[in-house]
Amino acid sequence: MKAGLDDLNPEGRRVLVRVDFNVPLLEDGGIRDDARIRACLPTIQELRSRSARVILATHLGRPKGKPVEALSTRPLATHLSELLGSEVSWCSECVGPVAEAAAGALADGEVLLLENLRFHPEEEANDPGFAAQLAALADLYVNDAFGTAHRAHASTEGVAHILPAYAGRLMERELAALAGILESPSRPLVAIMGGSKLSTKLGVIDHLLPRVQQLLLGGGMAATFLVAEGVSVGRSLVEPDFVARASEILGRAPSLGTEVYLPTDVMVAAGPESTAAEARSCLVEEVGGEEMILDVGPATAQRWAELVRRAGTVVWNGPLGVYENPAFAGATRQVAAAIGESSAVSVTGGGDLQAALESLGLASKFTHVSTGGGATLEFLEGRELPGVEALRERVALP
Repeated sequence: MKAGLDDLNPEGRRVLVRVDFNVPLLEDGGIRDDARIRACLPTIQELRSRSARVILATHLGRPKGKPVEALSTRPLATHLSELLGSEVSWCSECVGPVAEAAAGALADGEVLLLENLRFHPEEEANDPGFAAQLAALADLYVNDAFGTAHRAHASTEGVAHILPAYAGRLMERELAALAGILESPSRPLVAIMGGSKLSTKLGVIDHLLPRVQQLLLGGGMAATFLVAEGVSVGRSLVEPDFVARASEILGRAPSLGTEVYLPTDVMVAAGPESTAAEARSCLVEEVGGEEMILDVGPATAQRWAELVRRAGTVVWNGPLGVYENPAFAGATRQVAAAIGESSAVSVTGGGDLQAALESLGLASKFTHVSTGGGATLEFLEGRELPGVEALRERVALP
């Protein structure tokens, strides 16, 4: 188990906290969704209450190693000030003399937000010199950015080898929730895999297949599995190079005691922009040559809702349809609502599904909504995350 805030004394010390404030922005530069910022508030507030001098470091967008005014973190400091009800100072640099002066000027309980880490190419290159410059700002390091823990960057991995490194509260919650799925889930364990492409989910499916009792396959990638079953899917998104892998998964599941569920009916239309009036439900065998599968059908959604109501644990990654269009959000809504009504431990991860659940007002119904996208997938694949591995281990008391 990784060491956390319970294992350090931050009083009067400068604490560099890696957060993931990579939030979606509006065209005018405002924040469209501050969920990732709010997720880190417990760590920030606890450190403040324990008289730490808090230095926050994050990336925002993809500036590709150079300053981009539209991706400055300055507006994030203003927003965080409002959330905390206390001023958060901002520094125009994240390393160097200006940043060191700003960090050195902090008093106990004060918070400083640094400029975008990825304005420097050395960040993503995990440059040792850049990591040393970050470490020079603080006495301790806390990683509360699970969403970036699968990246070996200077601020997520490099600095953790220089300063005493601990997990923040969000990081602890993420690791506990996801580890519980792999190590000691309440059964039956049901996995729901959606999203557009099978190729991005193969590792997760392979790792979960021997562990789950039921695997529900929806979203765009269901079409590739249907093709593997000999079903014609019209103009639906199919990955021809992965049809054989889909067939192999379907063939292997019975020997593992895993029931795999593909849609038996679907919602189809000419394209993702089609209206509800232009869409129709049909059996998978009845998809027209010019139609696309855009959602799981109502009969399948009802059946899957019944399965998750009886589950002990549900893990879900990827929406079941093109949720951005209300005409194709029905299955995601129905299954999510059923999970919310059940007694199952429910864990979901991935930006698209999180956005879908937020838009449907159902995110709060889940036991844990992971802030990670790629990090969540890699953890569920059984892979080590560099940003986690670099943290200190908790020392067991005698």
